[in-house]
Amino acid sequence: MKEIKVFNNDLTEAYKNKLTEMIHNFDNYDGGVGNRNIIKIINIDGVNLNIKAFKIPNLINRVAYNFFRKSKAQRSFEYANKLTKMGVGTPKPIAFFEYKNTFGFGESYYISEQEDYDITYRELTKDFDYPDYDNVLRAFTRFTYKLHEKEIHFLDHSPGNTLIKRNGETYNFYLVDLNRMNFKTLDFETRIKNFSRLTIHKSMVEVMSDEYAKCSGENYDDIFNLMWKETEDFQYKYYRKKRLKKKWLFWKN
Repeated sequence: MKEIKVFNNDLTEAYKNKLTEMIHNFDNYDGGVGNRNIIKIINIDGVNLNIKAFKIPNLINRVAYNFFRKSKAQRSFEYANKLTKMGVGTPKPIAFFEYKNTFGFGESYYISEQEDYDITYRELTKDFDYPDYDNVLRAFTRFTYKLHEKEIHFLDHSPGNTLIKRNGETYNFYLVDLNRMNFKTLDFETRIKNFSRLTIHKSMVEVMSDEYAKCSGENYDDIFNLMWKETEDFQYKYYRKKRLKKKWLFWKN
């Protein structure tokens, strides 16, 4: 099994060796959250590191990741570095590891510094009494608008993938789960559709539409009507997929 490891340039050889040893012993560390992918927080030299172990892909993707496509770990690492250079918040990237052989792709890991935060966007969908709620939601919308202006299309813009940290009277935002992103000019429909996975609540869509209209100069009604339509379409497809999966994969239940 061939081991591929890529580190950020600011790391010493001694630290790289510690990271390598940590990955070799990943299964022996306690804790871990996640179903498909496993995340563990491991302290090295006083710094908490977030290690994401990606699930071994299916046979087709094992071949694809081995020969034709970049792995999720590599994309996460490269996109994190790119976002950092573009001034977009994301936990500091440290390294990624991959294991390959002649027959296909195996395990892969992405390592970043653990970022302290107050909430994720998901909490906003559940607690409407959260302190300074309206300002947080509007600040998040401005953050998303800036992503679009920087030609960043975060394809996994979903409730758990933005960390929110209060900084005095302002808020800082950090993107996580980075392996699906595009970097290109975004048209109006693509921008608004990017909000479709975030919430089921019309009141939140109204606030985000209002703030996005202020940022972009676009008509509020045009934004709201499209954002709500895309939100409803996403929910319909999501629950239809769950129903079909439950029906046809009943034997797994």
